[in-house]
Amino acid sequence: MSEILLLVQKCAHTFSFYDLASGQALKHLVLPNFPHEFCVDPTGQRAYVGIFGIETAWTRGDDGDHRVAEIDLVERRHTRMLDLWPYRRPHGMACDAQGRLYAMSEANDTLLVFEHPREQDVPHLAVPSGGIKTHLVTLTPDAGTAFGIHLLSNTVTRFHPRDAAVAPQAVTPGPRPEGNALSRDGRRLFVANRGDDTLVEIDTGTLALGRRVKTRRDPNRIYRHDTADGRSLLLLTNSGEQSLSVFDADTLEELRCVPLPANPTALSFHPRRALAYVSFQDDKVRELDLASWQFGREITTLREPDASFVLCR
Repeated sequence: MSEILLLVQKCAHTFSFYDLASGQALKHLVLPNFPHEFCVDPTGQRAYVGIFGIETAWTRGDDGDHRVAEIDLVERRHTRMLDLWPYRRPHGMACDAQGRLYAMSEANDTLLVFEHPREQDVPHLAVPSGGIKTHLVTLTPDAGTAFGIHLLSNTVTRFHPRDAAVAPQAVTPGPRPEGNALSRDGRRLFVANRGDDTLVEIDTGTLALGRRVKTRRDPNRIYRHDTADGRSLLLLTNSGEQSLSVFDADTLEELRCVPLPANPTALSFHPRRALAYVSFQDDKVRELDLASWQFGREITTLREPDASFVLCR
């Protein structure tokens, strides 16, 4: 069985394939400037990469791109572009279990939907997110509900990802919310506020704010890890102090804080083993053992490795 790390390298403008066993690059696909978030379809045969077109969400002086790159993961080639025009800066990306593709336009606060992305070049539906500067989108497992995370309105919205007649509902969890993850049962959404270093839980049914706890400095992403013994953990990457916090999802108690060798940008989990792959701004991806919380092997990458996905065949 082969184990491949799929990796966007934002400032090298590439989508890459790395062999996990050796750490060697297998192929680099050059894309238009500043690819960012991506998702893998449920068959594991295609990836869809949002071409953000600017370096960061706060870069000025450029309108950004309006395309999504389709990648054939079997043949390891860039097959075509999907066009979102006039909706720009696709960032949050998602595929659901039925194979539908969702791309969030941060510039236009609109979710673009492709019912059959392998057959469509343009979306068939656009749904307003209900916020301003919508950076990320999270779908429930059944894709019946979407949550938009909005950097400038400081809100989280709940809306229907395929019905624009359903008005979005909003709640304000704190200043500059960004990182987010659903609980295992889907009843809570955990949100990290970068503006005041807090972790907040939101009731997904009522949008009522629940517990709020202090985090380390500048938590930018949250990832949920369900352990073999039934626990559910929240891993927070703290950009402000180069650390990784581990919270118990049930108690919101910080269990440990792992110092990091550089600023983290993203991480992904191995689907079969208790391992995480953390991307860093020093152009490395490092393997983190989720039992010992120690780093093992590392992969030297191109400039600014970001979102990743472990593909096992």
